[in-house]
Amino acid sequence: MVSRYVAFQKDGIEVDKMHKKDIIIIGGGPAGITFSRKLRKLKVSREITMFRPEPYSMVYCAIPYAIEGVFDPAKVFKRDELVTDVNVDLIRRSIVSVDFDRRQVVDDAGEIYSYETLFISTGASPIRPPIAGADAANVFTVKTGLDMTGIIDKLDNGAGRAVVIGAGAIGIEQAQAYRTRGLETWLIDMAPHALPNMLDKDMCEPLHEALKEQGIHLVFDAKVEALETEEQEDGSRCVAKIGLGGGQIIEIDPAKDFVCFSVGMKPDLDLFRDSALEMARDGIVVDSRMRTNIENVLAAGDCCSFYSAIDEKPLGGKLATNAVPMAKIAARVLAGKDDEYGAFYNGAATCVEDWRIGSTGFTVAVAESRGIETITGYGETTTLFPMMPGAEVMKVKIVADKKNMRIIGGQILSKLSATDKTDVITLAIQRRMTLKGLAKLSYSAQPWQSFFPARSAIVEACENAMDNFAAKGEPFHYPDLMECV
Repeated sequence: MVSRYVAFQKDGIEVDKMHKKDIIIIGGGPAGITFSRKLRKLKVSREITMFRPEPYSMVYCAIPYAIEGVFDPAKVFKRDELVTDVNVDLIRRSIVSVDFDRRQVVDDAGEIYSYETLFISTGASPIRPPIAGADAANVFTVKTGLDMTGIIDKLDNGAGRAVVIGAGAIGIEQAQAYRTRGLETWLIDMAPHALPNMLDKDMCEPLHEALKEQGIHLVFDAKVEALETEEQEDGSRCVAKIGLGGGQIIEIDPAKDFVCFSVGMKPDLDLFRDSALEMARDGIVVDSRMRTNIENVLAAGDCCSFYSAIDEKPLGGKLATNAVPMAKIAARVLAGKDDEYGAFYNGAATCVEDWRIGSTGFTVAVAESRGIETITGYGETTTLFPMMPGAEVMKVKIVADKKNMRIIGGQILSKLSATDKTDVITLAIQRRMTLKGLAKLSYSAQPWQSFFPARSAIVEACENAMDNFAAKGEPFHYPDLMECV
């Protein structure tokens, strides 16, 4: 590999200063924080240095609620003491060059650092589609403190309309926040329904109705084809018209209104282009111990590429709930406590008005796109005993592989928390349980917390799936069915 060592000039003086470090972490998000803290819990006393250019690490998934005004926006910023209190040296600079041969990094001040072990946790950034105008001054994504404060500034200074492009969890939460703040709001997606990576269309209708009742304009099966900009008094260019396929045009006030893209994330890998580090389209290639192809270089989190536990094929999984366990594995491996990361299951949750939504594994659409024929089943109960005040509907959909009845996905709609049910189904997927196995779930019941003891929506969904399978002329001998495969 060609050396990438660079001598910098600072105030006209060449800087060639070497700082010897033991463990260097690039990135201060969930993976970087978890890695450093886990090392200390494992009694690793080696010197740890973290580079984080941002003023703060953030609780990203709380940003929509800070924008909505649910709490003080300052509460999304994590305390630096999360790392400094465990004796990690936090340097607020960017790394601009890495030389894997020399085991050196260079920061944006020209300082050079050697390392014994490098941990990469550079994360991922929101995608801005390659459309003219996507970089206009009133076009936002949602990830950083600047994103959050920029949007809040618009809301506080006369914005009347917002156009959200992308109806995944982030887009839906943003759209609801803007509508709550009084803006006329559009939610646009190329898919035929909201939350296309979490839910199948048949589970979305109550959510569509809830969004419409809030006054949000839903536009599905639509592609943004043009962003027409106008020059403003300060010389900036701002979007004034959003052109969709089919000729539909949404007009906004370029001086006050704004557009928000929430169409996905891309790994932050520019630092490693043209290096020997092995990378795939979706991130750095790591093994189950979070090791890269370069000795003494580990990586974890959104900057990494990994695979699905269901079919062992590459799968996106840019979630903090993946980054954290990946980082823990990396720390254990570095500490000499051998361990392996399983794979992505992608349990996730969001909210639409008072609906709580959970999803895990594959939807039917995702499974079929990956060549898996499915069986589905449904269960429906109330969230509490039906006679209790506040009892509301809860719906469960189970997705299984038709070949062996193995559970491969689940979807939850509930007026109480959906995460607990989602996690039960994720555990069933992890343990390779079948419909028969999960139908034997031993559950609890209490008037303020569940339906009657007579029924569980998860059990009912599994039984319904087996009934549906038999009803299609696919007979089976129940005693011969495996509970795990």
